[in-house]
Amino acid sequence: MPSTIVEKILAHASGKKSVSSSDKVWANVDLVAMRDFGGPNVILKYEQEFDDEPVFDPNKVAITFDLHIPPRQIKEANNQKICREFARKKGVHLFDINKGIGQHTLLEHGMVKPYDVIIGTDSHMNLLGVAEAFSTGVGITDIVAAMRYGKLWYRVPETVKIKVSGELKKLVTPKDVILHIISNLGTDGLSYKAVEFEGNLVENMGVDGRITLLSMVTEMDGKIGFIKPNKLVLDFLKEKVGDEVKPIEPDKGAEYSDDFEFDVTDLEPQVACPHSPDNVKNVREVEGTPIDQVFIGSCTNGRLEDLRVAASILKGKKVKKGCRLIVTPSTMEVAKKALEEGVIQTILESGAVVTNPSCALCTIGHPGVLASGDVTLSTSNRNYPGKIGKGGEIYLVSPATAAASALYGEIMDPRDVKDE
Repeated sequence: MPSTIVEKILAHASGKKSVSSSDKVWANVDLVAMRDFGGPNVILKYEQEFDDEPVFDPNKVAITFDLHIPPRQIKEANNQKICREFARKKGVHLFDINKGIGQHTLLEHGMVKPYDVIIGTDSHMNLLGVAEAFSTGVGITDIVAAMRYGKLWYRVPETVKIKVSGELKKLVTPKDVILHIISNLGTDGLSYKAVEFEGNLVENMGVDGRITLLSMVTEMDGKIGFIKPNKLVLDFLKEKVGDEVKPIEPDKGAEYSDDFEFDVTDLEPQVACPHSPDNVKNVREVEGTPIDQVFIGSCTNGRLEDLRVAASILKGKKVKKGCRLIVTPSTMEVAKKALEEGVIQTILESGAVVTNPSCALCTIGHPGVLASGDVTLSTSNRNYPGKIGKGGEIYLVSPATAAASALYGEIMDPRDVKDE
């Protein structure tokens, strides 16, 4: 029977000829990941349930440090120590404080490929759909069980098709595209559904732009998103995995629960206003709103392509006095490339603060949290109340809009930046 991408992956992982949406399957897991946040609780639960029993396959378990790096409190340091000791005892992979955001690190280290089933302790694991892996965030109990037995129970998701066509105007980016889609579908529009993106716009995107789109499937309550790999993506995966990588294609006649189309030819820079990712407007509708801080980074917009766009706007200019700009590369690999290209130097010369690769201001607990009443522009994926400080307000934007706004100390359409 004709199958969607997620149906093919779960059929392969469960040893079945085919599966359909709503089927329940036991799937083999190719990678179990945990972070320094959440990971210690997983480890304590594992030791409580299984004592000294080995994990199902040390090569398929990874611990990533990306939230509190380096640790700033004794509790965080102790939690990381628990993770390091477990990694040493069980022989599992450990990516310590010098790597960056977990999902990106796993991707860059060749641990993700088509047909993989991956679980982790982060709600944005699904950005690994960029490699056509079925990757999801799950709870402690599921992580512990899969780490011991190498299997997990799934209900096969229905699949939605989203076609995105057209050509983006100058300084309109993949972040603007996904905010536009969320504004139309809502924060619950894809509940427990897989998404297959298609159309000339997404099909021509590289790894970085695709990550931006797929990371925010979570903000529509979706399970996973896929885009059929193009040559850019396949070359990236081959370099990282070291083997021939074969893309997964949906069958003709595969069944989809919904079919949406978006022509973004006339799309303008977008902004998600407080306090929801679907409260989206054109940037020019709120242009002039005073801001206190700008953050460029996160698993959604901390890639090299994002930093390049920001640097192109900041070059030769200064961040507005009284406004703070914090820039965080997603990984050390991204940071090194940005350094080699002079991108980091340009950003620093503008008056920005560049931090070590991490999740940074995606959530509270990092340098740069908001004071009560502060307003920030963020390239992250969520802007719910209290996300990075009680009483603060968060607007979600693209790296282009973020950089432009930092120059003026107020929300600014990047197309309106004047050469000085």
